[in-house]
Amino acid sequence: MTGLSQLVGIAPLTLVGAAAMTFAAAYVRGLTGFGMAIILVPLLGLIIAPGEAVVLGILLQLLIGPVGIGIIMADADRATAVPIALLAMATTPVGMVALDATTPDIARLLITLVAVGAFVAVLLPKQPVGHRPGRGAIAGTGVASGILTGFAAMPGPPVVPFYLRRHLEPKVARASMLLIFFGTAIAGTLAALWVGIATWRLFLLAVILFVPMWLGNRVGARHFGRVPPHVWQAMVAIVLGIAAVSAVVRILN
Repeated sequence: MTGLSQLVGIAPLTLVGAAAMTFAAAYVRGLTGFGMAIILVPLLGLIIAPGEAVVLGILLQLLIGPVGIGIIMADADRATAVPIALLAMATTPVGMVALDATTPDIARLLITLVAVGAFVAVLLPKQPVGHRPGRGAIAGTGVASGILTGFAAMPGPPVVPFYLRRHLEPKVARASMLLIFFGTAIAGTLAALWVGIATWRLFLLAVILFVPMWLGNRVGARHFGRVPPHVWQAMVAIVLGIAAVSAVVRILN
């Protein structure tokens, strides 16, 4: 452990803490289909610089993205998920450039506002039964998700309300979100390399944290589907609420 911690420049106990945080965030991802970045990036920002935390969050999502991709493709609402993913991938570099030009304190504040906004958005009333989103809603969701991917490694705030406000089966909403997030992780990694803020140390740290992430995601995925849809949606709102409150507390402290 000491050798690994020296390579990534993090104390051994801090690295253990990062692994525990990654496991918990990945469990939420496996259970709900989102939330790993919203929970993990602000926490990692307490250990490493906010910009590095964003890049690390993107790298972790890239590594976990292929897990269960066959089921994700089969269950997803591809009519909306694919165009949203493509638009998000195209606009991710915009957010990455903004992150590179933002001071750490401002970045922490904006990332906190994103977490709070996600919680507020998911509480909005549901769309009517049978509602199909128009091209404008799809495009806006994709662009916003891409910018937030590059800036905060958080593609979820626009995407989660987009699907949860519709009357969809949980497995469809979950798979659609996971498909989009895999796409944004690919784009985010390429953008980080392009901007020059993805370092070998962050890649190594992502590889080290892959095992607790995989375990957390696996446990969460096993628990998915064992709760009624309304309970699942309530859990989604609770996760966003906890992330928002904790983000506000951290910024105030």
